[in-house]
Amino acid sequence: MPLFCSSGQRGFSSAVSADPRHVRARKLEREVEVRFAAEACTVSTPEGLVHAQPGDAILTGGAGERWRVSRAKFAKKYRPVPPTRSGEDGRYASGRDRVLALQMSEPFEVLLDDGQSRLAGQSGDWLVDYGDGSLGIVARSIFAATYEVLP
Repeated sequence: MPLFCSSGQRGFSSAVSADPRHVRARKLEREVEVRFAAEACTVSTPEGLVHAQPGDAILTGGAGERWRVSRAKFAKKYRPVPPTRSGEDGRYASGRDRVLALQMSEPFEVLLDDGQSRLAGQSGDWLVDYGDGSLGIVARSIFAATYEVLP
C-alpha cells in the first residue's frame, strides 16, 4: 500500500505535483464547528486516529466528520463567524485555499506532519496536498461537497 509522508516544509510535494493525474482545486467557503484542545488527545476520523496537542483546533463539518488543524495553521485557514471571537470555541468559516489533489485508484496511507498520526484512504478517496507541507485524505463525497476543481 503506498505511503505518502507530509514534509512539514512549505510548497507542494513532488509525490502529488509530479503525478499527471493531479488537479488544482480550491476549497469552498463553509462553516464548521471548532473547539480548541485543552490537553493532548486523539481525534477519531473516518481515516484513523489523529493526535492533537493543546491549542490545536478540532473541527466538525456538516456531515459530522472531524479533523484536527494545528493552532499555527488554523489561524491562516479559518476565520471566526460572529459572535465567535478568534481563538474561542465556536463557528468558523474556511478560507478559499488552493490545493493540489489526486484521486487515488487504490488504498493508500498518509503520515501527517505531526510524525505520528497515520491515516488510511480507500480507492476513490483524494490525497490532498495543502501546499504548506501537510497532506491529508478527503473522502470522495466530502471532496465533491467542499472543493471545486479549477481549470
